[in-house]
Amino acid sequence: MSAGLLALFDDVVALAKVAAASLDDAAAQAAKAGSKAAGIVIDDAAVTPRYVVGFAAERELPIVGKIAWGSIKNKLLYLLPAALLLSALAPWAITPLLMIGGAFLCFEGYEKVHGWLHPAADHAEAAATPAQSSQTLEDEKVAGAIRTDMILSAEIMAISLAAVDSTSIVMQAVTLAVVAVMVTVAVYGTVALIVKADDVGIALAQSQRPISGFADVLRRREPTTPPTTADRRFAPLTQAVGRGLVSGMPPFLAVLSVIGTLAMLWVGGGIIVHGLALYGLAGLEHGINRVGAAIGGVVPLIGGFVSWLIAAGIAGVLGLAVGWVVERGVHAVKR
Repeated sequence: MSAGLLALFDDVVALAKVAAASLDDAAAQAAKAGSKAAGIVIDDAAVTPRYVVGFAAERELPIVGKIAWGSIKNKLLYLLPAALLLSALAPWAITPLLMIGGAFLCFEGYEKVHGWLHPAADHAEAAATPAQSSQTLEDEKVAGAIRTDMILSAEIMAISLAAVDSTSIVMQAVTLAVVAVMVTVAVYGTVALIVKADDVGIALAQSQRPISGFADVLRRREPTTPPTTADRRFAPLTQAVGRGLVSGMPPFLAVLSVIGTLAMLWVGGGIIVHGLALYGLAGLEHGINRVGAAIGGVVPLIGGFVSWLIAAGIAGVLGLAVGWVVERGVHAVKR
């Protein structure tokens, strides 16, 4: 009886070791896959805040939460099973589907740029649109953000799947699930911090008790004591930081909105260029990389960044052209 029990314990320990090794392997694979998709993750973080700009402060975090929930559903419920099925049954379909998604990103980016260049036409179209309630507008913004997230998430999942070394479908699924959660938390946690930074700035600018008040917040108690010596010393600094956040966040969000739009163009254009290369038309991608490397080689210290910037700029211009073609096709269908 005791021998059998010891044997059972040995089996349990062996299984635990295998499970721990599998989890470590999945974590390592997820870290590797996440690093491969880091560029798309950054673009995702840059795109999202523009969907929150213009809403009341109390609605910012709920909107970010809705988009984050839609994003995690995109990744876990739709993209993860689709990626595994396509990889197993129809790997040839992954590239054209990604290229279609890239064309959609180019279309959205082109429409935004067109609105910048022709504000009068954009305002006229907005005036002709029936007035919407704030809830309807919020729902439309959230839906638009989740649609854009679907394309970016598909690219993240495809890159992550390609970076997974294991052929086990279970290991691939676990790795993609870890990447999905990790990326979603990182992106939308960052977005939440960005959109609420002005509220933090107001609190800092108005606080006379930055040290003891923070301790009260941690202890979840109402402030009952007067400012301490440390409060009086640090209050001018924290108030200045708060005023800087309040005054700096509107232009920062405006710049981030522009970067988000440009990101859609260069990501969409890059997806299409890379897809063409996989179909044997690699000259365009190689040419873009050569131009970027040649210009980056002239600039010391930051040559790598300059090379990337040039390549992204060219991809963005191509994305703008693709967006124009798609927009013409959409209007033709509407007519």
